[in-house]
Amino acid sequence: MTVDALQRVFRTLNDPTRVRILALLEVEELAVQDLVRLLGLAQSTVSRHLAILREADLLRERREGTFSHSRFEPPREGAWAKAWELTREALRDDPQACQDRQALQTLLEERALRNRAWFDAVGPEWDKLRRVFHDDVQRARAIGKLIPRGMRVADIGTGTGILATELARAGVRVIAIDHSDRMLGSAESKLRSEQIDNVELRKGDATSLPLADGEVDAALAHMVLHYVASPAEAVREMARSVRPGGRVVIVDFVHDDEERPRDREWMRKDLGMLWPGFAPARVRGWLAHAGLSEIDIQIHVPDPEARDLPSTFIAAAHRPETPTEDD
Repeated sequence: MTVDALQRVFRTLNDPTRVRILALLEVEELAVQDLVRLLGLAQSTVSRHLAILREADLLRERREGTFSHSRFEPPREGAWAKAWELTREALRDDPQACQDRQALQTLLEERALRNRAWFDAVGPEWDKLRRVFHDDVQRARAIGKLIPRGMRVADIGTGTGILATELARAGVRVIAIDHSDRMLGSAESKLRSEQIDNVELRKGDATSLPLADGEVDAALAHMVLHYVASPAEAVREMARSVRPGGRVVIVDFVHDDEERPRDREWMRKDLGMLWPGFAPARVRGWLAHAGLSEIDIQIHVPDPEARDLPSTFIAAAHRPETPTEDD
């Protein structure tokens, strides 16, 4: 650690607004307008502080149309790692930092409520909307990650129960979870008509799963994370819910954070998506921070006739039999 490095750290942290911004962006990726609301400051002020943090190479940016989203991934070594560790500890009981965290929680809850209302409105029509993605192959591949028979699997964001039904037919005991009453009602009707009796329906959010620690052998989120207000928290919940030795499987869209995305506004408008997809490196980071290991991510390019659709990925990870030092 050099004196120059320390001085750069101190210059960056000598403003309380920048510290507040970093604390929020460590928890959640946010756009400028989100920070304006949370901090109660003018957009020009927030943008100026973001520029300083960006110049210090502390932020990771993701472009979405005309909007830019930022996140803070603290360095793991060097002057910044030690300085931020001390700062984080000081913020734990700081009244302003506590207010900021509560405001962020309120913002995320509002996102989730809007998303839930959209799904309640769509209800049974969801199956027709999903066909645009031609995701039967991906679903089959995801199921293949979860066999053998007799496993107890959590189907996160079950929707109308299509995947839960297929899992049950494969001999899997399923806990199907969704936050929408109307979706759960459609799933119940589907299961009854198919005479499926090894699926249990539970209402709950992906960021607060109605599951005990280690209750299931595996947790699957198939095309769900792009609807979740805080995807990283959802991954942590999935890791918590699987037993030691269990598996977490995620299927979702690929989106490169470093590139300007193709126009996916139709996906947000017609399908209610909160996120255009995720960079595999980010997903790998979420899985690792959740204490999972043996992380494997495979990317699948859509068929030529579906060239307007984004690529998808399947991420699979393992919960170690014994806790790691980070747990």
